[in-house]
Amino acid sequence: MDQIIVFCRPGFESEVGRELTDMAALSGIFGYFQPQPGGGSIRFTLSGGESAAELMNLLPLEHLVFCRDWFELLTEVGLPESDRVGAIIHGLRDVRSRLAGCSRVETRIPEENADHDLGNFARKWTAPLSKGLRGAGLLGEPSANPDHNRLEIYLPDFSSALLGISHAGNRSPFPGGIPRLRVPSAAPSRSAMKLEEAWKVFIPAERTLDLLGGGKKAVDLGAAPGGWTWQLVKYGMLVTAIDNGPMEPDLMASGHVEHIEADGFRWRPHRSVDWMVCDIVDQPRKTARLAVDWFADRLCRYSVFNLKLPMKKRYEEWLLCRQIITEGLSEAGIQYRLQARHLYHDREEITCFIERLD
Repeated sequence: MDQIIVFCRPGFESEVGRELTDMAALSGIFGYFQPQPGGGSIRFTLSGGESAAELMNLLPLEHLVFCRDWFELLTEVGLPESDRVGAIIHGLRDVRSRLAGCSRVETRIPEENADHDLGNFARKWTAPLSKGLRGAGLLGEPSANPDHNRLEIYLPDFSSALLGISHAGNRSPFPGGIPRLRVPSAAPSRSAMKLEEAWKVFIPAERTLDLLGGGKKAVDLGAAPGGWTWQLVKYGMLVTAIDNGPMEPDLMASGHVEHIEADGFRWRPHRSVDWMVCDIVDQPRKTARLAVDWFADRLCRYSVFNLKLPMKKRYEEWLLCRQIITEGLSEAGIQYRLQARHLYHDREEITCFIERLD
């Protein structure tokens, strides 16, 4: 069964399916997709004879924008009302050779699942299921090593289960691609979580201090009331907040923020800074060009910015914005690393990260 189960934000099944179809084709692999019941996932079927593992080995998850997480589908089974563990064990026997190295099982349910009983069942079921799978020789002993493949079980409902494996090094570090973050009581707005999630997704843990620490200087375009500025200040940065609107008074009292009332698209610093962040609600192509201008003029080394996608043709708009960014930076002679992701805390926008390498 050469299929991949791919997770995305509910309502973006078409975008993630089209993106995966296009990216696979660039590797010479062809397939088609079908949205899964419940929303927030698709089933991608390879149609050219290649295996799902081959495609996943060729295509890193970090190169996909709308995909939160994925796993290779091995088989699917019907679940009886009793002895569901036995049904899973029986379903996996024919594919047991492909489970080598798996020492952990992750149970997933649809993101917008309305059946609370299903959620409670999935949480309580994982421990006895793991015990049963180990007893049957289908799951290795527990290991803290993250470099192991993982058995994945997706429960769209009580009557069926999709069984597969996620590949070590090419899956989200967060279950289902969803980091569990809380809005700190001191944050001026919920948007603070967007920047926190962006850093967790785009910046390797071993580089966090290098990129965020050390009293760096930052500019926040469209800063009011200060959610992103608050995150920057939390790392000890000196921030210039650009917005015609008011900033949160307690944040200004920190002494780390200079508020300049100006248009974020027009304002430029006299000297370069370490970070430029931008969460302005405007045309995404306009924001893409703004980012190019900052890097072309070498006004910053790192940037996180959001592209507010239109309700229609969201995937096409991302492709146009990506073209603006890549062509603009190449024409300016900038060496860079670009990543983009439709984050869990995003809605109708995607978040981009650029690091200047020269």
